[in-house]
Order: sequence, then structure tokens, then C-alpha cells
Amino acid sequence: MKTFIMCIALAAVTISVQAQGPNRSSRNEKKALRKEERAEKIALKALNGGNVSYQAKQQFFTDFGDPRDVQWTRTDYFDQATFTDKDNRKKTAYYDDEAKLVGTTMRTSFEELPLSAQHEIARHYQHYEDAPVIFYDDNEFNETDMLLYGTQFDDEDNYFIELKDKKDRPVVLKVSMEGNVSFFANIK
Repeated sequence: MKTFIMCIALAAVTISVQAQGPNRSSRNEKKALRKEERAEKIALKALNGGNVSYQAKQQFFTDFGDPRDVQWTRTDYFDQATFTDKDNRKKTAYYDDEAKLVGTTMRTSFEELPLSAQHEIARHYQHYEDAPVIFYDDNEFNETDMLLYGTQFDDEDNYFIELKDKKDRPVVLKVSMEGNVSFFANIK
């Protein structure tokens, strides 16, 4: 009887291991594929030439109409249009190497941050009330990552606030829409 029970247990373990084998390799393959896709996504493509692309300008007018005071610049990775929107707010739109909108930035105030983030920052930093705050609005339809303050980050809407740490060094904190506060970059 013991032999019969051990045979059944051994068969159950063998079946379980065989069933998990393909799932594990399938999960590992999926994980590797996601990692590869992420690596491709992260790689910002440098723009060629020194002039803003005609396609980016055309896409800008499709995206924003004909706003006032549009000024174009080209950086290493983005064509940037700084403009005043219909609500009289100054914004900057960023276009990638394919002339697709990556996202926009706009100056805002400390009071616009989620309340939990305001409390967190007030506990750990001084002079936060007057600190420059930037809101980054991601274009969810474009997978290109954004680059601010010399640091690349994943696509998502965030606030960025420039402060001084306890050693009086200028830093940038990232604040999520949920109010999570994290270190983002040192300002040089």
C-alpha cells in the first residue's frame, strides 16, 4: 500500500513539474521580450541636423491649432515648440524623431501638487512655497520616453519641483499624480 501511495505521489509531482516547465519558460520568454521592448523604447533617438523638422511643425499645428507666440528650438532629442495656449498659459511641446508629440510641460504652482505631496515636501524642505514647479503632461499615444533635467523617465504625467536639499544643493523631486514624492535629479 505504501508503495502504491508513493507511486501516485511521484506521478503527481512529475505531472506538476512538467506542467510548470513550459509555463516557467513561457513566463521567462515573455519577461525577456518585455525587457527587450523596454530597452528599445528607452533608447532616445538623436535628431539629425540643426533645423526643426517641417513634419514636427505641421504636427504641432494639427495638435494645437494656431497658438500665439510659437518659438521653435531643436535639442539633441526633441524639436520643441514654446507657445501660449488658448487659456493664456505658457507651454512647451516636445516632438520626437518621427515628429510625434511626446508631451508638454507647463509651469504651475506648489498649490497644484496633490495635497499629500504638499505635506511630504513641507515636512522635509524649506522655501518650497516659491519653488518652481513644472507639470509634464505625457502623450499616452507615443511610447517615446521624456528627458527633463538631463534625466530620462518613463511615460507618465508628473510634477517636478526644484528645491534645495538639507545640504543646500539644488535638486528636483518628481511628484506622481497620486502624490508620491521621489528624488529625480540633481541640478548642475
